[in-house]
Amino acid sequence: LVFSVLFACGLASVGEKAQPVLDIVSTVQQALFWIIRKVMRIAPAAAFGAIGYTVSEYGLGTLLSLGRLVAVFYLIVVLFFVLVLWPVSRYAGVSLLKLMRYFRAELVLVLGTSSSESVFPQLTAKLKNLGVDEPVVGLVLPTAYSFNHDGTCLYFAAVSVFLGQATGTDLSWTAQLGLLLVLLLTSKGGAGVSGSAIAVLALTLSATHTIPVSSIALVLGVHSILSAAFVFTNVAGNCVATLVVGKWEKAIDRERLRTQLDAGYQAA
Repeated sequence: LVFSVLFACGLASVGEKAQPVLDIVSTVQQALFWIIRKVMRIAPAAAFGAIGYTVSEYGLGTLLSLGRLVAVFYLIVVLFFVLVLWPVSRYAGVSLLKLMRYFRAELVLVLGTSSSESVFPQLTAKLKNLGVDEPVVGLVLPTAYSFNHDGTCLYFAAVSVFLGQATGTDLSWTAQLGLLLVLLLTSKGGAGVSGSAIAVLALTLSATHTIPVSSIALVLGVHSILSAAFVFTNVAGNCVATLVVGKWEKAIDRERLRTQLDAGYQAA
């Protein structure tokens, strides 16, 4: 991330001579997005295989435990919306329900794709349409995509405790807090691509030597169900964060914001 920012500043200082490099970056981006689309098509089969492996290796009882994990995590997400995002959105002067209605197409899309990257262009355009100044959107939203992973942090906490219990790992309160702090740090700078949370979790468990890394196989089967919830939370949180910063900077057309939220998004 640091190199990307410095490299972008260097390209900006060069001026028009940097255009060939920008064209190369754009082409590479399109190629990577093609790869991601192909991987996402295979994801359902991969999830089926993960569930089959888990059940055959650990027995049918694991399905009940995984079901409870999914239920508890979705409850955590609901509580986060009620206890955190709702008060913060009220502070920003917007209704959370109206905001979610305005971004309903993007929120539904991330539920299916489990990837926040798939809706980044639409979020940028809609936030500008709400009356948030372009410099605020252009700075806050990309930064939030890398550093404001609310749902992912909730996922790390819930899954880590579940894996600790499943493997019989003795996790004291201090060990849980220490692991949580490490996961909060390692989640920063993560990609918004489906499946990246599993990679971050595996690397963190491997580095901390607290919970066996192989235990991650237990949750692979339900990861797509969990990721739908935490990516949904990430996107909603990033939209709220952009509005909050816009309020701080007095960079929001309040009348346009109110009108657009009351009317709901109307495609041109």
